[in-house]
Amino acid sequence: MRSLLSLALLVAAGSAALAADTHKLTRVYEKLKTERPIAVVVPEDGSGREFLALQRGQILILPKDEAGSEAKTFLDLSPRGMEAKDGLFEEGLNGLAFHPKFKDNGLFYLCYTLQKPKRLVITEMKANGDKADESTERSLLEIPLVNWNHHGGNIVFGPDGFLYIGVGDNSKRNGELKMSQLNATLYGKILRIDVDSRDYSKAYGIPADNPYASGVNALPQIYANGIRNPWGLSFDAKGHLWCADVGQDIYEEINWITNGGNYGWNFREGPAAFPLMTDTPPADAKFIEPIHSYTHADGLSITGGIVYTGKSLPELQGKYVYGDFVLGKVWALKTDDSGKEQSNELLYTSPQTPAADPKKKPTILVKPTAFCANAAGEMLVLDWNGGIYKLGK
Repeated sequence: MRSLLSLALLVAAGSAALAADTHKLTRVYEKLKTERPIAVVVPEDGSGREFLALQRGQILILPKDEAGSEAKTFLDLSPRGMEAKDGLFEEGLNGLAFHPKFKDNGLFYLCYTLQKPKRLVITEMKANGDKADESTERSLLEIPLVNWNHHGGNIVFGPDGFLYIGVGDNSKRNGELKMSQLNATLYGKILRIDVDSRDYSKAYGIPADNPYASGVNALPQIYANGIRNPWGLSFDAKGHLWCADVGQDIYEEINWITNGGNYGWNFREGPAAFPLMTDTPPADAKFIEPIHSYTHADGLSITGGIVYTGKSLPELQGKYVYGDFVLGKVWALKTDDSGKEQSNELLYTSPQTPAADPKKKPTILVKPTAFCANAAGEMLVLDWNGGIYKLGK
């Protein structure tokens, strides 16, 4: 998810915005062990259950009481050895999505890494009440990996019933593998597949309006390209697909993903040309500009969010709430119906504890990994340090 960091930028950017906070984060589920939370997902089955995915491979059903001390284990994939070694923090369980008809069919979908060979795996599994039935697991798609970073892994169902998959460029830095613009690979793309079909490899179907559905000169799973490292896919009530794309040296960006769209990487980073790319874009290349970007003076690694639809914070209605993983910031972005930015308000900046050694980075209290709606539609902020927070005034 993350780029190499500059200490100077960290200190400067972190100290500049401390006075601007308008909201606060309140810790909830403090009695639960929630190491590396990456998603809270609420299936549309009427149960009100909130499923918490942890990157080490566990999925828990959160207690109804936010002060509760007991969480049911829905699934535990941790024995599978998803990480090459401790500390490679982009590996593990990165995506959880429930079938739109989960109430009837009990199907849900996972995206996680496996080793030997290193690969990204998208699978289907069936639930039996409050337990996942691992014997029902069915592999849909496996994507080989050569690096531990930049593989994305977020998955979400769209209003069309298709599964959208964010896949990073699989490069360590500089987009050196140059995969994002190469449509003969799945790297650096947003994919879209039909999980209800078996027409493609007897595993899934290709939506007829995918831009390369014919499979001629491009892979049919591709929905959009030019992506670096997507971390945060979500649909809003109007059907817009929001994608936060983690940048490298200068910009972090937010895009509205459209069918066949090209978002520029690694010819472009954010709204500007990527200076380390020496190749010239094709003459007919049409790159879609981000709807919002910020420089590394304000943050260093974007975490995508969701459009707020809750009731307790009416001032945030219809705004996209997102944050920065490194500096612990939370913003609310407002756009018009065309995606033109109208405002971007800083809601919260995490406290920092200075390091005893001036050569080391300060400790950030909250490092957001995801922004999720709970069963009531209120905003939960998940913290890499293990906390779950509720956004409030």
